[in-house]
Amino acid sequence: MAKKCFLSFHYEADNWRVSQIKQIGSIEEQPLLDSNKWEEIEKKGDAAIEKWIADNMKGKECLVVLVGEKTAGRRWVKHEIKKAWKDGLGVFAIHIHNLKDSDEKQSSKGSDPFQGLSVDGKEVLGKVYDPPYSTSTYVYDHIKENIEGWIKDAVKARA
Repeated sequence: MAKKCFLSFHYEADNWRVSQIKQIGSIEEQPLLDSNKWEEIEKKGDAAIEKWIADNMKGKECLVVLVGEKTAGRRWVKHEIKKAWKDGLGVFAIHIHNLKDSDEKQSSKGSDPFQGLSVDGKEVLGKVYDPPYSTSTYVYDHIKENIEGWIKDAVKARA
């Protein structure tokens, strides 16, 4: 049965890689917006973005940060991590830089998105998984074989 998760990622750089993770079928996630829909929400300001995040995170068990090259530095990714932590969701991250994008390219490895983050003075402790392969298909297979267990472990750690 698919776990209810909120996916956090850098849309512009990694949406193709994220769609591969969605195809695994182990995650029931929020609707992913195309760039036009996201721009519509963005134009309404920070409050509209925060509302979209809150509405789509509601009822989720876990936050999965899909880490590409620039994910850790993204303002809204940090916001999503802090909100999930504050709300008691399981949190973890997966490096996805070695999955190929729509141009068949891989990217550089991104930083730990939890590093330096705290909520109410307490450090956010999220496990970061780094598939031990450089070939895209092996990375995909590794994620597919392990993601359900990673979700279970993250949710259990917060229980």
